[in-house]
Amino acid sequence: MSDNSYSVPAATRIGHIHLKVADIPRSLKFYQDLLGFRIMQWYGTDAVFISAGGYHHHIGLNTWYSKNAAPAPQRSAGLFHTAILYPTRKDLAIILKRLIEADYPLTGMSDHGVSEAIYLNDPDGNGVELYHDRPREEWPTDEKGGLLMGTAGLDIKGLLAELDR
Repeated sequence: MSDNSYSVPAATRIGHIHLKVADIPRSLKFYQDLLGFRIMQWYGTDAVFISAGGYHHHIGLNTWYSKNAAPAPQRSAGLFHTAILYPTRKDLAIILKRLIEADYPLTGMSDHGVSEAIYLNDPDGNGVELYHDRPREEWPTDEKGGLLMGTAGLDIKGLLAELDR
């Protein structure tokens, strides 16, 4: 029997993700050129580590088992999406504008109460969520203080209005 009293420490963070991709240059056009991540290190020719703000890496891209492979089937076990947290609502607006200007296909946009999110797929079909958290005191709760996340339409005009502030 396991001890169910253990909880992960509150300061724990998910530090990075490593994705299997078919073509690193194609992936860099998405993650580096479009989203703005910076290359920190190449690991031979089959892997590259990219980051925001100089961290050693937030995302690893490799072709060790996937060079020139087709995307994984959508209806299979595996990663649903990588979530990239932007520090401000204006930062989320900036990336939304970049995506619109690049005519990059989006798969969805949602207001979850706790956050606002933009959904898309990378060139290998890996799901990506770009989001901004609302301040914790604004998170919706029920009468007992329980969290009430949901899915509503994103106020796109309101989000893009952040660019004028």
